[in-house]
Order: sequence, then structure tokens, then C-alpha cells
Amino acid sequence: MNKVLLYCRQGFEKECAAEITAKAAELGVLGFARVKEQAGYLLFECYQPQEAEKLISELPFSSLIFARQMVLVGELLRDLPPEDRISPIAGMLQGAVEKAGDLRVEVPDTNEAKELLKFCRKLTVPLRAALRQQGVLLNYESSKRPVVHVFFIAPGTCYVGYSLTQNNSPFFMGIPRLKFPADAPSRSTLKLEEAFHVFIPADEWDERLASGMRAVDLGACPGGWTYQLVKRSMWVDAVDNGPMAPSLMDTGQVTHRREDGFKYQPVRSNNDWLVCDMVEKPVRVAHLMAKWLINGWCREAIFNLKLPMKKRYEEVTQNLALIASLLEAEGINAQYQARQLYHDREEVTVHIRRIWGAIPGRRDERDR
Repeated sequence: MNKVLLYCRQGFEKECAAEITAKAAELGVLGFARVKEQAGYLLFECYQPQEAEKLISELPFSSLIFARQMVLVGELLRDLPPEDRISPIAGMLQGAVEKAGDLRVEVPDTNEAKELLKFCRKLTVPLRAALRQQGVLLNYESSKRPVVHVFFIAPGTCYVGYSLTQNNSPFFMGIPRLKFPADAPSRSTLKLEEAFHVFIPADEWDERLASGMRAVDLGACPGGWTYQLVKRSMWVDAVDNGPMAPSLMDTGQVTHRREDGFKYQPVRSNNDWLVCDMVEKPVRVAHLMAKWLINGWCREAIFNLKLPMKKRYEEVTQNLALIASLLEAEGINAQYQARQLYHDREEVTVHIRRIWGAIPGRRDERDR
């Protein structure tokens, strides 16, 4: 197996290809991306044997922006016989992976491929039984072992391989399954909920998304993102000249500040969270987020960068580099993650967590 299969949003194959090519080169792994527009996935084929395995092991999945999943695969299996689809799949896995902890039979996130999902569900049970009998899968699910992926791109046509549990997406098809709350003011609420699932480890939610925390929502109207904060019993300053949903104001947890989000200065500097989903040029949002983090007005921030029609990967990386350089110039340490979430469209969601300690050789205002 010398190929890496990457799932992505339909229409963003080129951005995903540019990213994996650049990240692989940083690791000294050379190869090329095979891209089919609107496919919802791509293949990165390595020139040297074993380098695809190195890629899925050493390239942090969390560092990828446009990929939803990263899987080591072999050649495409074509024309699987209807009377026995399982044997060719099991044969591909023999010797490649042993005692895996889970099986996912998946498809690209396209309308055409979704028609295969019913077939995939039917295949999963007998395929799981066969793989367990052959020692490819454990007899029980384990979160500590690799995950086997069977990725159907057409009837009778699939890629077969595996991902590493410690370096993959834990979600089926790389997509968190979230339900839109009936009382939420807008569907944008799912963007922030998904961001929490992707960026904040589940075992840290009680500490980092705790009841009683203080948060600021810039560009809050009508309150989709504020809803997620209120749901977690936080106190929220909702900043927007537009109206907020009455249901949120009735909670008593929201203070509506009718101001421009770019001009607003917080009334307190001990905010735990800053969230922002304003429709504005990415560079302007990047400068604003850096300002909040540099001034120590928040500990963590989640915000969206709206993407242009062209050079979208370059736009994101340039703005992330801008924020990093501004923070570093002030001696501020921070952790960064960015991802094009399932509930995003022409945008990328960014999470930054300020680390309250100075970069070696520099002093943080909080530490003076």
C-alpha cells in the first residue's frame, strides 16, 4: 500500500491536494496527488515504498485543514463480483493489517455516492464477521487499534485500507453526526458545536467548556453561536447591532451589546472564550483575533475565515501565519488548529488557545 486516501468536501479537492503535497514535502515524502474534481476525495501516491505508511504515522491529522480523513490504501478494487464481494476485500487486507479495532464501510460525501450507503450498511455486518474470522479484526471493538476502511466510490468499486486511531478522525466518513436543536435561532449553531467536538478533547469539556464561564460572541445576531454558549451555562456578551433571538435574551445569561464587533472593547478582560462568525475579509478577522489574544481579553478563540473563490489554501495559511507572527512578536505562546468543518461552506474554522506563559527569552504581560 503506497497511497494515502483523503476525504474532503466536494469541490475542495484541489485545496486538499495542495495541502497534502506541501505537508508531505515537509516530511521529506515525495509524491503526487490524483485529483478528480467534485469527487469528495483524492489520492496522494508516494514515489517510494513505505512512505505512505510514514505519512499516516508522522503527519499529524490535526494539522490538516481540508482533509476529513486520512487512510493508507492499495490499488482500487474494481468489478467486485455480486456473489462474493467480501473475499477480494479481505484479500487486500491480509498481511497489511492485523487485529484492527473497528471497521467503517464508507462513501464520499456526494449526492451520487450517498445512494450507496444503504448497500454499505448491509455489507458491514457480514464483512465484519469474515474479517474477524480471518484475524484482520479483533472480536471486539478497540479504540487502541487501527481502523479498517472500505471506501466505495461506485457500485462494486472501492479502496481498502486502514487508518491509525491515534492519528485519524474518530467519525464515520469524517463527519460528526449532529442534530439541529429545534430551539436554536439559526443553523449556524452547528458550526460551533462541531468545532467543540473537533477541537476540544471530550475529556476536557468539563474544564474548558464549564458552566459559569464568560464568553464574547462578535457578530452574534441572531444568536446561533451564542446558543451553544448559553446551552453550556456560560455568561455571554453578544456583540451586534442587529437583533438577538428573544429566547436567548429570556435566559438572563446574555448581555446584548449593540456595537460593531470590530470596534468593541470588552468590559472585562477575564473572558474564557471569544467566538466570531462575521462575514468579512479574512485578513481583517485575523488582525482582530490577534488583537484579542495579544491583549489577553480571552483564553481561547474559535472563529471563521471566509474563503475567496481562488487560492483558498494559500489564503488560509497566510492568515494563520499572520496571526502566529503577531502573537510571537508579543512573546505569546498559543496552540493552533484549523479545519474546514462539515457544517462550513466557503470558510474554514480556526481554534486558538493562548498558553499563559512566555516564549523562551520573552515575557508575557500576565507573568510580569
